[in-house]
Amino acid sequence: MSSSQPPARSKSLLDSLGETANQQNAMLLVQLRWLAVFGQAFTIVLGTVLFDLRLPMAPMFLVVGGLVLLNMVSMLRPRRNGEVTNAEQMTGLVLDMTALSALLFLSGGATNPFAFLYVLQVMLGAVLLEAWSTWVLASYACLSFALLVPFHRPLMINGRENDLGHLLQLHVTGTLICFVLVVVLLVLFTGRIIANLRRRDLRLADLRQQAVEHDHIVRMGLLASGAAHELGTPMATMSVILGDWRRMAAFRDDADLRAELDEMETALQRCKRIVGGILMSAGEARGEAPSLTTVADAVTALVARWGPVAPGIPLAVTIEEPLDEVAFRRTPIVSDTSLRQMVFNVLDNAREASPQWVGLSVRCHDGEIRLTVRDRGPGFSAEMLQNLGKPYQSSKDRPGSGLGLFLVMNVMRKLGGDLQAENAVDGGAVVSLRLPMAALTVNP
Repeated sequence: MSSSQPPARSKSLLDSLGETANQQNAMLLVQLRWLAVFGQAFTIVLGTVLFDLRLPMAPMFLVVGGLVLLNMVSMLRPRRNGEVTNAEQMTGLVLDMTALSALLFLSGGATNPFAFLYVLQVMLGAVLLEAWSTWVLASYACLSFALLVPFHRPLMINGRENDLGHLLQLHVTGTLICFVLVVVLLVLFTGRIIANLRRRDLRLADLRQQAVEHDHIVRMGLLASGAAHELGTPMATMSVILGDWRRMAAFRDDADLRAELDEMETALQRCKRIVGGILMSAGEARGEAPSLTTVADAVTALVARWGPVAPGIPLAVTIEEPLDEVAFRRTPIVSDTSLRQMVFNVLDNAREASPQWVGLSVRCHDGEIRLTVRDRGPGFSAEMLQNLGKPYQSSKDRPGSGLGLFLVMNVMRKLGGDLQAENAVDGGAVVSLRLPMAALTVNP
């Protein structure tokens, strides 16, 4: 698997499907602009037909057509990974404000009650844009409104100017409509924009937490590798001493002492294997490359290796249905020490909580592997379930405990899987590891 980043692709806003908060907010502006297009066209026609206004239809619909063109460009223009910058959002809002100014210029200028729509656009800019961009947009809105006071085309009613009674009635009606419109749009769109920004902040917080956890893992890996090196010398000394003892008559002629020496030798060899696994995970035992196997063989080997680690503790293995036989027994996957140790961590936790029985169920179906470990212990506390995957969350009252599930969850995350934990209805804890087959299969 390659760690290089994929090259940036040119994607339109429509292709990006709202992958980031800026893209989602840009799509909201597009939707608001479509509402403005239909609303402005409807208002122009309604004002002409119902209120007997004489409006310059051709230039006003030309402005509306410009907004349609702006929306099409906003949705379909290729961008680097579809991202939307602050400058692009600011440009869109400035063009929206320019179109509003043009329509107001053609329909009464500052006396048009729909001039209050400037407030809506400035409010959207305050939520979406950087501080300096918001001030630029606000200054542009104030300048546009100020210019509309002396420069505008007066409203005409049946070809007559200054029909004050009719104009006042239209102004009051238009003010009411504009007020309701601004309030509704502010609630709808500002609320959705703020929700997008909140989701972005949550994602950033999650990424920062993952970076902290990664740094924690790196430090632990360095400490573990250094400890493994330091332990190599005393274990080699102990191996030599055990060899000398085996040749001594006092140990050779005593069956009980020989049995104890055998147990010590077995424990020492296990310590050597653990140290070797630590060094291999750190990349220092390059001769032991990951091996190709299948899910079925990997589960069999895992159970066989765990047996001597936990003698006398039954491990009930269940293969769940429905089962993808091809993926389970024939598809080659990559198996290494880190994967096996990840499952061992979960099994060891279950063994400590439930020395009488530990269950392992395997499910291979629909492109994923799911390993579920069950025990008959006291289960997880509510606090542990709430802080699942965080370091040093453990019910064991000893220093340094609570790193097992933390490491397992980080390995699963890097492989594209996840870890879930819960308490069984009939007692005990249930921990499920889900991995996509694609993360373990060999890339052609």
